[in-house]
Amino acid sequence: MSKNQMAVYPTIKSLSIVSILLLTFGCQPKLTPNNYAVKRVSDGDTLVASDAAGKDIKVRFACVDAPEVAHTNAEKNSKAAAQKNQFKWGNLAMQRMQQLVKEGGGRVVLTVTDTDRYGRKVSEVRLPNGIFAQEVLTREGLVMVYRPYLKNCPSASVLEQAEAEAKKSRRGVWGDSKFVPAWDFRKK
Repeated sequence: MSKNQMAVYPTIKSLSIVSILLLTFGCQPKLTPNNYAVKRVSDGDTLVASDAAGKDIKVRFACVDAPEVAHTNAEKNSKAAAQKNQFKWGNLAMQRMQQLVKEGGGRVVLTVTDTDRYGRKVSEVRLPNGIFAQEVLTREGLVMVYRPYLKNCPSASVLEQAEAEAKKSRRGVWGDSKFVPAWDFRKK
């Protein structure tokens, strides 16, 4: 071994040991306090999650409103066109959110903005990789921006832009002339 090789050898050995230590201990996933395991997606804008201690929390998505899903057998078997249409879009929104949760490894990161009258935590919902669930659903036309509550929405401008794009492209509910916004559907 030459003098240069002997001088470099300890450096390479040290770097190898440091690399192994970093790979072993430095890359462990760190869960932030607002990182939750999703137990179930209830509909396109509601889910149940549990914290690190196993405590369940009900989450209502901030800033958006999803089409309704059928809850009762009567609703599921309804022949009324308005209900069938609403529930079709509600199921699509729920399925897309389930897909997003799966992509996030069954976890979400919540930014709680409020608590609603039902005790649900009103939250911005992101996947662990930072994808903003409400933005995806809005951009795809599966939920609508809920303007009465935008004043408490940290990402209002992002969602308004996503909705404008969905409207312009006639994506999702924006391409369905028979669709009734969920807030109007609930009034009936």
